[in-house]
Amino acid sequence: MQGNLRKLRAEPADPVCYFLPMGDFSVPLAPFLGNTLHLRYQGIINCVACNRKTPKSYNQGYCFVCFRKLAACDMCILKPETCHYHLGTCREPAWGETHCMISHVVYLANSSGLKVGITRETQLPTRWLDQGASQALPVFRVATRYLSGLLEVALARHVADKTNWQALIKGDSDPIDLIAERDRLLALCEPEINEIIQQFPGQIHYLPDASAETFRYPVLQYPGKVTSFNLEKSPDVIGTLTGIKGQYLLLDTGVINIRKYTAYQVELLTV
Repeated sequence: MQGNLRKLRAEPADPVCYFLPMGDFSVPLAPFLGNTLHLRYQGIINCVACNRKTPKSYNQGYCFVCFRKLAACDMCILKPETCHYHLGTCREPAWGETHCMISHVVYLANSSGLKVGITRETQLPTRWLDQGASQALPVFRVATRYLSGLLEVALARHVADKTNWQALIKGDSDPIDLIAERDRLLALCEPEINEIIQQFPGQIHYLPDASAETFRYPVLQYPGKVTSFNLEKSPDVIGTLTGIKGQYLLLDTGVINIRKYTAYQVELLTV
C-alpha cells in the first residue's frame, strides 16, 4: 500500500480515532497501537494543488509555483490580521470568499499549556484535535478571518498563540480552568477588544455560555526522549507505535509529524 501523505484524519471519540491518509487509502491506526509500524519514503513529492512532481515541499505540500500564486500560501494565512482582501489584492478572491470571509471562532485551548487560537467554525473540533488539545473553549464567533486575527493578536499579548510540540508529546498537560482563564484574559484585554467591537459592529459575538470540551488521545506511552524522524535523511520510519497525538505518531524509536510531510509518497510495509 502506497500513496502521497496527507495530514492525519482525526474523529472525535474516547480516545480520539485516527486514520493515516495515503493517496486513495485511509488507514485506521488503532490496530497498530502496541505493534510495529513501518513507513518508507519513496523519494517522490507531488504538489497537493497541481500534483506536479516537485523536488521540495513548500508550506507543507506545495510546489514553488503554487506556493507563490495560491491564496492558501499567502502570509495572511499565518497572520490573519494582515488580510488584504478588502484592498482588492487577494491572490484568489473567490478562494478568499469561501475560506476567509466566513464565520471563524477565537478559542482557548490546553495543548502544551494555555494558548489562544483561531479557526473556521466548520473546522471544530478538528482543529483542536490536530493540535493535540486536551481541553478547548470557544470565546468569540466572528464574521471573517481578519476579525479573528485582530482578536487573537490582542489576547496573544497575554497568552501563547503557539503549541510547544516537544512538551505536547512528552505528556498530558495539567488541567486548566478555561472559563476562569477566559475571564482573566478578557479583563486584561477589555480596552483593545472593545475598540475592535466598536469598529466592527454586529460582526463579533462573545460566547459566554460556551462549554469547555475535553479530549483524550490514544497514547500507551509517551517518549522519554524526543527524537524526530527526518524522511529526507532517513526514508524508513519503523518502530512500535506507542501513541498518536495531534499530528504526531509516537514510536519507541522516535516521533514523526505527519502533516510536515504532506505530499510525500510513502509505502506502508507489513512486518
